[in-house]
Amino acid sequence: MINIVLYEPEIPQNTGNIMRTCVATGSKLHLIEPLGFSVDSKILKRCGVNYIDKLEYCVYKNYEDFIEKNKDKGDFYFFTRYGHKPHTSFDYSKVKKDIYLIFGKESTGIPKKILRTNIEQCARIPMTDDVRALNLSNCCAIVVYEVLRQRNYEGLLFEEPHKDKNYIMLDD
Repeated sequence: MINIVLYEPEIPQNTGNIMRTCVATGSKLHLIEPLGFSVDSKILKRCGVNYIDKLEYCVYKNYEDFIEKNKDKGDFYFFTRYGHKPHTSFDYSKVKKDIYLIFGKESTGIPKKILRTNIEQCARIPMTDDVRALNLSNCCAIVVYEVLRQRNYEGLLFEEPHKDKNYIMLDD
């Protein structure tokens, strides 16, 4: 299973978008407190649209609580603008355990103390020097779809399930 982990997310719209990405990709969401919003917030629900009821997620008191409950369940990857290798440098296709994709809070990212102890598992999404960082929800989507691409999009549909297969060819 792919797990998206948000370390102390601050902006409900980002988390709402990430919730939708989790449902679309069959990923589980992990939220590490403190959060910059309530999980009951109207903004969060509006961003997640009608998909929140299909979302599998957990909330943790802090990073130590998250680690204690998940440390032996899979492989951890940390995404930071300070990483020295691209997010595509890992071979996610050969990972037999769960994959945990860990992203930091919008304002400061993942603390250096955590990154230092996991330096070999730190990655950066390549970009120009004109921007400090990409939007958090965009980063999550980029990385989770790279994992899925390497796994041939296992579990995802290649055809639209709600319309006729030949919908594009049908007259309006």
